[in-house]
Amino acid sequence: MTDPNAIQPSALDQLPDRDPEETAEWQASLDAVAKAAGPHRAAYLMRRTLERAEGAGIALPKLLETDYVNTIPTAAEPALPGDEAMEARITAWNRWNAAAMVTRGSKYGVGGHIATFASAAWLYETGFNHFFKGKEADGSGDQLYIQGHASPGIYARAFLDGRLNEDHLDNFRRESGGNGLPSYPHPRRLPWLWEFPTVSMGLGPLSAIYQARFNRYLTNRGIKDVSDSHVWAFLGDGEMDEPESTAALALAAREELDNLTFVINCNLQRLDGPVRANFKIVQELEAQFRGAGWNVIKTLWGSAWDELFRLDTTGALVRRLREVPDAQVQTYQTRDAAYIRQDFFGKDPALAEMAKLLSDDKILEIFHFSRGGHEPRKVYAAYKAAVEHKGAPTVILAQTVKGHTLGEGFASKNANHQMKKLSVDEFKAMRDLLDLPIKDSDFVDGVVPYGHPGADSPEVRYLQERRAALGGPAPARRVHPLPALPAPAEKAFTSFDKGSGSQNVATTMAFVRLIKDLVRDKETGKRWVPIVPDEARTFGMESLFPSLGIYSPKGQTYEPVDRDQLMYYKEAENGQILNEGITEAGSMADFIAASTSYATHGEAMIPFYIFYSMFGWQRTADQMWQLGDQLGRGFLVGATAGRTTLTGEGLQHADGHSPVIAATNPAALTYDPAFAYEVAVIVREGLRRMYGEAKPGEDQDVFYYLTVYNEPLPQPAKPQGLGIDEGIVKGLYRFNTAESAGVEVTAGAPRIQLLGSGTAIHWALEAQKLLAGEWGVAADVWSATSWSELRRDALEADEALLRGEERVPFVRQALQGAEGPVLAVSDYMRQVPDQIAQWVEQDWSSLGADGFGLSDTREAARRHFGVDAQSIVVAALAQLAKRGEVKATAVKEARERYGL
Repeated sequence: MTDPNAIQPSALDQLPDRDPEETAEWQASLDAVAKAAGPHRAAYLMRRTLERAEGAGIALPKLLETDYVNTIPTAAEPALPGDEAMEARITAWNRWNAAAMVTRGSKYGVGGHIATFASAAWLYETGFNHFFKGKEADGSGDQLYIQGHASPGIYARAFLDGRLNEDHLDNFRRESGGNGLPSYPHPRRLPWLWEFPTVSMGLGPLSAIYQARFNRYLTNRGIKDVSDSHVWAFLGDGEMDEPESTAALALAAREELDNLTFVINCNLQRLDGPVRANFKIVQELEAQFRGAGWNVIKTLWGSAWDELFRLDTTGALVRRLREVPDAQVQTYQTRDAAYIRQDFFGKDPALAEMAKLLSDDKILEIFHFSRGGHEPRKVYAAYKAAVEHKGAPTVILAQTVKGHTLGEGFASKNANHQMKKLSVDEFKAMRDLLDLPIKDSDFVDGVVPYGHPGADSPEVRYLQERRAALGGPAPARRVHPLPALPAPAEKAFTSFDKGSGSQNVATTMAFVRLIKDLVRDKETGKRWVPIVPDEARTFGMESLFPSLGIYSPKGQTYEPVDRDQLMYYKEAENGQILNEGITEAGSMADFIAASTSYATHGEAMIPFYIFYSMFGWQRTADQMWQLGDQLGRGFLVGATAGRTTLTGEGLQHADGHSPVIAATNPAALTYDPAFAYEVAVIVREGLRRMYGEAKPGEDQDVFYYLTVYNEPLPQPAKPQGLGIDEGIVKGLYRFNTAESAGVEVTAGAPRIQLLGSGTAIHWALEAQKLLAGEWGVAADVWSATSWSELRRDALEADEALLRGEERVPFVRQALQGAEGPVLAVSDYMRQVPDQIAQWVEQDWSSLGADGFGLSDTREAARRHFGVDAQSIVVAALAQLAKRGEVKATAVKEARERYGL
């Protein structure tokens, strides 16, 4: 058996020892210390030696964990500038009003959260008073990702500042009256205050990293110098369980984003109980962030602990702090001094002796109140160290007590996240603790009053002076009036009007060709932000590599293997393409940062993010919702779209439902273009609507979702006639009639209207020929570029009717007078075309690719789902037979003829 005490081989054993005698002396010294002073002293010396080596730049693996103490010792803390007493009074007012707002709203049953801001108040106030740059200074200011559950505290500060009034606070979570406050940071609901939606937990930290990265992108590409902007992300320790929270830590370190600081409020509680009941979340996060290459600052203990650490001459206190699990720390918060003496100090004789020097009141002060995140001096020291650190992002792990200052009924209780109000007695106790000048008589009929020292009070003047010095109010969202971007040359859009002749072109390739022309535009070309998750070659975009370059803050430090080729892999510090690797979530975070640059930085950027359509909405739909909430603008492009066009890939790649998911997002304009010229018209209209001259009443804060296909097919010429472009934009136009298509039909022949979207229109065109040539049926073919836009227009018409306004939906106008029934078909589930069924006056039926995808040829897959041309013919004959316009036997005959 292997001796468990034997020294095990390590990587160092693979290196030749140039001086075995010296090595043996070092090892003997360590053994001697362990024997004479104990293993704890030996471990202490080794840790300090490793820290010294790290500080000296000696190449050694980094320590992933440090002791459970503050990173910045008290003696090294800088002086806190400003008036600490004044800042304490301001914070007290904000604590009070945050709790009052939620409590007063509880009578309406709308909910709200009190405990989170109570724990994090000083984390925010220290930043607002000394660090967070506003929008009115030079540059773009800082970007603040506020923890969603802390929103009452941010509203309370805006109330103190005069940006909100009591009526606003009384309408917290009650927006329908027009003067309400949204529950969480929602830019779409309160666009002058909130910049970033954060309460879908995990998306805030991910977005913050890519926002900091996009800031560097703007600077390095010469669009705007935003090097003074700092990104602050306020997060919960429980939130860090979300995989998105830590998904991009390595990116932030790899690109040395020292313009980014995470502040993680480690109150050791999540929504139902402790974050790491049997472990230590701070230590876990420290190891995770340090391992990823971040600068880690722990701010755990308040000044009351200083005396204990001075008394800890043996290291017993540090050892005990390292071993106590988080749930027990939470228990100490709620127990008396006798329990703490026995359970915490009683585990070690040295600690028991230490406890004899402490009064019960001192023990309670230390364990109930003294946390690093509750002391502005400690928080200021951490923030200052963070913004001064260069070469890596910083995370601050600040320990707090959830429900701090709210009383014994709240502090550290497992249920405090769900507790929505304080009693009058609890408020009075809180008032006394915070020393606020609120009288008992101010509680009228048991209603807690809001507190305000007065618009001209020293507190308000101090707050406003501090914000003025830092560049104005925060948080704040500013959309400076921007001139409309000039429209690109028309030639880029009309190049597809003549069709492709005998050349087969997939609409994915048509889109890429269009982008290649648009990025060459002298006025707007530099504003395009191509984003792709490591699939550029799949989409035929490799030709953009050498011309635009792939963004890398390091440039290209190697010679690419394909340098001798025309389309070589070129990285550049000012590269335009964001090739994110295999991360749809990261790519979406990129897109959100770029799509909101018009507000964040006053620079309109035009992002397009191209992805496997199956892996966009299905995988990152929550971020698409975040995009809409943040008022983002740009083009999402679902390539290799549809359930049957991507040959051989199978179920997980076969998208039959992304337009359904997209249709649920009010900000998304979803299009399924069939032809290259349709792609051009839609992109041109998108540029006009989002970046050009908006029409009266038109919402510019939208984004486009286009599905494009990888199936090479002949691209027809754009039909001539009025209203084609309007039909493409609104969602439907007649591509041809049986007569204009050149198929022979007899006078009075039965007629049907075939509506197809995307690649399905090609099956409809083939069915048009079969119906005429083999069954004597005339079919007109329509291109349905957007089922969801047709539905949206129809819903608006219905709403207008309720107001007494007569309005005919566009789909009904377009199909007015069209003979025969309507048969709709797409490469998606039938639910996609069925969106408009109730507004179509003609008899309606549809075909689609419902069910799971499968691997096979396109032809076999379409036959499997019953959407190929022959299936369309049978479905059309069935509709006509039901109306008595063809013989019923024709349906059976067709089915047998086509082997269905």
